[in-house]
Amino acid sequence: MRKAELKRNTKETNVNVSINLDGSGLSKINTPFGMLSHMLEQISKHANIDLEVKVDGDVETGSHHVVEDTAIVLGQCIDKALGDRSGVERMADSTVPLDESLSMVALDLGGRGYHSIDIQPSNQIGDFPTDMARHFFETLAVESKMALHVKTMAGKNEHHVIESVFKAFAKTFKKAIKIDKNLKGSIPSTKGKLS
Repeated sequence: MRKAELKRNTKETNVNVSINLDGSGLSKINTPFGMLSHMLEQISKHANIDLEVKVDGDVETGSHHVVEDTAIVLGQCIDKALGDRSGVERMADSTVPLDESLSMVALDLGGRGYHSIDIQPSNQIGDFPTDMARHFFETLAVESKMALHVKTMAGKNEHHVIESVFKAFAKTFKKAIKIDKNLKGSIPSTKGKLS
């Protein structure tokens, strides 16, 4: 089973994450920010992974520390759960609409963190600045050791744009972590090793 559980406690936040990449889309999310919790539920549901996240933090300084530290721990959990990444499809892409919004995500679980994140809106959604979506994915890419490309191609409503990005990420991640039985557990690289 591809599972991981990690905790990170600092003077700014306490973050607990557990993940099961072979789950069924069950989630138990508790963060101080409703939009962040909602987006983490999207990842769990649409990637069909089980995800538990509990975060406490210094909300008086805004959402930055909570969002960043959540992405750090989630990314590290993904990396740990993937192990040597043998047998995975590795690379995938998806384009996802949500009403007027359209987002594209492509990723490579190749063991090297890289990001190119182009998310257009710059307004606030409740307690969640939309720029934190960009920072969330940048941090997640580095910590999970994936190359991640995100581009919003259409959209006017900030909530729709951000949600279409998270859903596109989830759909892409689901494809990339899928075990290819034809690979028979081999590393998906001509080098015989990732990174």
